[in-house]
Amino acid sequence: MSLSTTAIAELDAFALGHAFRRKTLSPVEAATDALDRAEASQPAINAFALIDRARTLAWARESEARWMRGEPLGPFDGVTVTVKDNLSVEGWPSLKGSTVTPKSPMGYDAPVTARCKEAGLVILGLTTMPEFGWIGLSTSPLTGHTRNPWNRERTAGGSSSGAAALAALGIGRFHLGTDGLGSIRIPAAFCGVPGIKATYGRVPAYPISVMGELAHLGPIARDVREVAALLTILSGPDHRDPMAWNTPAPDYNIGIDDGVRRLRVAYSPRLGFVEKIDPAVEKAVASAAATFAAMGAIVDEVDPPMEDPSPIAWDIWNAGASLALKSFGAAERAAMDPGLVACAETGAGTSAADLIDALLYRRTKAVVAMAEFHQTYDLLITPTMPTGAIPLGADLPPAGFAGVSEWGPLWTDWCRFTPPFNVTQQPAGTVPCGLDADGLPIGLQIIGWRRQEAMVLRAMRAFESARPFARVPVSHGGA
Repeated sequence: MSLSTTAIAELDAFALGHAFRRKTLSPVEAATDALDRAEASQPAINAFALIDRARTLAWARESEARWMRGEPLGPFDGVTVTVKDNLSVEGWPSLKGSTVTPKSPMGYDAPVTARCKEAGLVILGLTTMPEFGWIGLSTSPLTGHTRNPWNRERTAGGSSSGAAALAALGIGRFHLGTDGLGSIRIPAAFCGVPGIKATYGRVPAYPISVMGELAHLGPIARDVREVAALLTILSGPDHRDPMAWNTPAPDYNIGIDDGVRRLRVAYSPRLGFVEKIDPAVEKAVASAAATFAAMGAIVDEVDPPMEDPSPIAWDIWNAGASLALKSFGAAERAAMDPGLVACAETGAGTSAADLIDALLYRRTKAVVAMAEFHQTYDLLITPTMPTGAIPLGADLPPAGFAGVSEWGPLWTDWCRFTPPFNVTQQPAGTVPCGLDADGLPIGLQIIGWRRQEAMVLRAMRAFESARPFARVPVSHGGA
C-alpha cells in the first residue's frame, strides 16, 4: 500500500483520511514522507525548531494500528500537524524562540495539543517563531531566520512563522498558531495560505498568555476546508482555561460551501485610519470586494465607526512583555532580541490604572462600536497587511518600500490592520487575494462578529472557490 512521494504530497487532510480508511496508504508512509520533506526543507527555509523523527513515527505507528483494527480516533487519525514552539507538547521543550528559556521537557500537553492527540493527529515537530512572539516577523535568537518559500530573501511573517511557511510548502497538513496582534494572519498572508483566529475563548489555552485577552489560538493550513477541520478539533473545551467556552465544538465544515449570497459585507480599504499602504495591496483588495459582489454579497465601501484601537493593544502587549521577562536578569536580557527587551522596558512603565483603563474602558468602547457596526454588516473585509513580505531581518519595511518614503520608526506603525480585532476579540481570517509587484502573496482579511467563525470560514471558502489560491512552487522550499 504505497503511493509515490509526489502523490502523497498532493493529498489534503481529507484525502489522506480517505486513503488510510481504504488502506491504500498508511499513516507511517505519510509521516515518513512528511518527515523527509521537512528535513529536506530545513537548510533553505528553516521552519522547524524541533524535529523528533523517532517520536513522530511512533505516533504514526499507533495510528496505523488503529486503522488496521478499524478503530480510528476520527476521520483525520494519522494526518500530520505541527505545533508552534510556544505551545506545550509533553516530553518536548517549549523554548519560545529564545536561547534563555528552560530547556527541560514539558510535563503536560497544552489544550490544543491534547485535542490533536485525541483526534489521532501525528505531530511532525515544533515550528519557529520570533522570541516570545513579540513581532510579526520571522527571526529569533534561537533559530535565526525562517525564510519565505516564495522568496528566501523575504520574511515569512510572524509570529507563527514556521507554521505558515510549512503550510505554503504542503509539509504537514495542519498547523497550530497563536495570534496576539496578528500572529496567525500576518504569516499566513505573507506565505499565501489561509488561517483564522477564532473568537477569544473558542479555542482553550493553558497556560494563559501574558498578553491576556489579546491572545487567541487557531489553525493555519493550505486550504480553507482544512482550516475549518482543524478549528473543529481545537475548539473542544478544557477545564484549565477559565475563559474558554464550555460548549461542544461544531463541525465548521458543515455549511462551508453555502456561499455569501445576500450577506452584508463592508469593504474598508484603510479602516479609516491607515495612511500608508502599497497601491498593489489596495488594488487587490478592491478586486476581492468586487468578487464578493459578483458572488451575490451586498457590498458597501464603508469604514467601521471606531478610533484606531492599536494603542490599546500596544499598552496591553508591552505590559505583557514586561511580565514575560520579569524573571530574567541583565545577562539573560543581553542575549535576547533588543526589540523584545525594549517592549518590556516600555511596559514596565505602564501604571496599573492605565492598564486597567486599556483592558476595560478603552477596549469596551471599541467593542461596542463594532457590535453596533455588525448590526448592519455581517462581515468586514480589509487588507491583512499593507504590504507583501518585507526583506528578511528588517523590523519594518525600508524607506521607499512599495513607494512609501518612510514606514516607521517602529514596526507597530506598519502593522495596523490586524491588532484591532484582537482588541475586540472577533474572529478574523485571512486568504490570499493576489500577488504584489514582486510576485509575493497579498492577504485579504475577513472579520465577523463574535462567535461567527462559521460565517467567516464560509466567506473564506467562497473566495477560495471563486479565486483559487496560487501555490508556491515546491522547488522553492528545497523539498
